[in-house]
Amino acid sequence: MSPVIILLVISMYFLLLVGVSWYTSRNADQKSYYIGNKSSIWWLVALGMISDSLSGVTFISVPGNVSSEKLSYMQVVFGYVIGNFITAYILLPLYYRLNLTSIYSYLGQRYGSISEKTGSFYFLLSRTIGAAARLFLAAGVLQTFLFDPFGIPFTVSVCIIIGLILIYTYRGGIKSLVWTDALQSVFLLSALFITLFNLYYYIQWDTAWQVVKQNNFDKLFVWDWIPSNNFFKMIIGGILIAITMTGMDQNMMQKNLSCKNIGEARKNILSYNSTLIFINFFFLSLGILLYVYAQQNSIQLPTKDGKILTDAVFPFLAFDHLGKWAGLVFILGLTAATFSSADSVLTTLTTSFCIDFLKFNPEKNETKKHKNIRHFTHIVFAILILISMLIIDKLNNGAIINTILKIAGYTYGPLLGMFVFGIFTKFKIIDKFVIVVCVLSPFLTYLIDTSLPKFTGGFQLGFLNLALNGLITFAGLLLISKKKAKS
Repeated sequence: MSPVIILLVISMYFLLLVGVSWYTSRNADQKSYYIGNKSSIWWLVALGMISDSLSGVTFISVPGNVSSEKLSYMQVVFGYVIGNFITAYILLPLYYRLNLTSIYSYLGQRYGSISEKTGSFYFLLSRTIGAAARLFLAAGVLQTFLFDPFGIPFTVSVCIIIGLILIYTYRGGIKSLVWTDALQSVFLLSALFITLFNLYYYIQWDTAWQVVKQNNFDKLFVWDWIPSNNFFKMIIGGILIAITMTGMDQNMMQKNLSCKNIGEARKNILSYNSTLIFINFFFLSLGILLYVYAQQNSIQLPTKDGKILTDAVFPFLAFDHLGKWAGLVFILGLTAATFSSADSVLTTLTTSFCIDFLKFNPEKNETKKHKNIRHFTHIVFAILILISMLIIDKLNNGAIINTILKIAGYTYGPLLGMFVFGIFTKFKIIDKFVIVVCVLSPFLTYLIDTSLPKFTGGFQLGFLNLALNGLITFAGLLLISKKKAKS
């Protein structure tokens, strides 16, 4: 496909986002930026959360990873569904009762300012790395099919992508993102289903099931207790990932807190939750069909050191083997996923830093000084994401989906322990020691995670590293407890 056509499509798509953002951000103030004036439409928020949670990682990495993980990723998705129910009925009422804008303000009220800053720091770290990893995956594809033909180096292309995202998130914040993310979800899901429909005409269905069985592509449950994708590890890990990466994550919760009331916010989460199993199953089905098509037509997939480059499978087939329109549809879906995965992150990183560290009050009228600081913070986080992407470019080796979930186990563990301890115990803690506990717990988790296989015949924690991390944090907080808090 001509890079000129790709550039034209992305330019039109971007102009559409800018137009929507401009219209929705008219007369925007800091209440619009932080909480959308508490007037967000719940079903728009729910629709936008789909693209927020899926991103380019799901669009590329989940289908590609089918070659090694088969359908076992669905085990994590089942855990997500359970975890989101816990978020809707335990965490959401807490946030609304306390009228929070940054959810880490709860940690400040429960423990003290150091705890609030520690929780916020782990969110900032987690989401900066996560957003960079998601953007890196999509930027790599755009680099190959769009920027390389024009002779534009990766560093410059990443700057262009970040710059485009900054343009339409700079002013409107959450008020605009509710609309732009919903629009991007429509494009992302449309690309998925159009690609599936397109593959229907390319697959030789008389031998398709034979290829699936030969490769065990239909393997869903893994009962062997040693590997990381064991059923119980992935179910428990999925529950905790959903609780932490949705319910304890400012990026996912800020738009929920912009709804008119808790009833609408809960409807949003439950509606979004009801789509998870179906959408992820369709993405995994897409992966199976891509590999079936490649084998039926003896297509040599991209490899490195004898291993399939799983994150390159979908774009490779879309652009080179599935017809001239497949690449265009792929680019639209990827662009929607790319922008959606980063735009809300920039806004919520800015929110968390301004409220938890700088102590801005979104209920007060914003001064010119505070507005300038907010804008500067927004830009700084964009630069940090850019730098992180360039680092990942040097270190990446394997499917990004596994990397992101692995990192989450270490960075979200302290948040899990702090929130659980605060909600389910009445103990006070010595606030100044919290940072020590939250630094040691990921370190101890890493030592245990890397040592276990050597002493247990290969046993891998997998997603249970998040549970272990949270448990160590909880135990550490118990050790620094001083007396019962007042009821």
